[in-house]
Amino acid sequence: MEPMSNADYLTRLKYADELDYLKEARKKAGLTYTAMAAKLGVSKVWLASVFDGQQYVPEAYCEKLAALLGVPVEKTLFLTEHPYKGCTDPILYRLHEVIDTYGPAIKAIIHEQGGNAIMSAIDFGIDCNVITDEAGNHRVIITWDGKLLPYAERGKYPW
Repeated sequence: MEPMSNADYLTRLKYADELDYLKEARKKAGLTYTAMAAKLGVSKVWLASVFDGQQYVPEAYCEKLAALLGVPVEKTLFLTEHPYKGCTDPILYRLHEVIDTYGPAIKAIIHEQGGNAIMSAIDFGIDCNVITDEAGNHRVIITWDGKLLPYAERGKYPW
């Protein structure tokens, strides 16, 4: 499979029209992701990624989203299909760079403080904000919150 640019990937043909419809409905309703997330009881980052076709959405949330946007529920049900994820956007490239640079150190700290374990990406929360520091610089604050999971053992160590 040939690599795609982020724009090509996120606007892939399969659901591009459906996603555009939802984006237009959100714009028409004058709702921000933050406001919508508060009304739906979900993470604003997760919700914004829904509108880029990057998340599976349970049917119950499709119904809530449709009601919030004032659209027929049939216009949101495509979101119940599990998407193929990934892209090459410059921000995402930098996030990969951060993990490539600091990932081994983060792993070492997790093992040092949590033992023989990993961080869950299923039982997981994430938030993102842009703040202004005392010097007037804009700073990106990303908070990850993943459940600590022990490595599975089959029998006695070493397995």
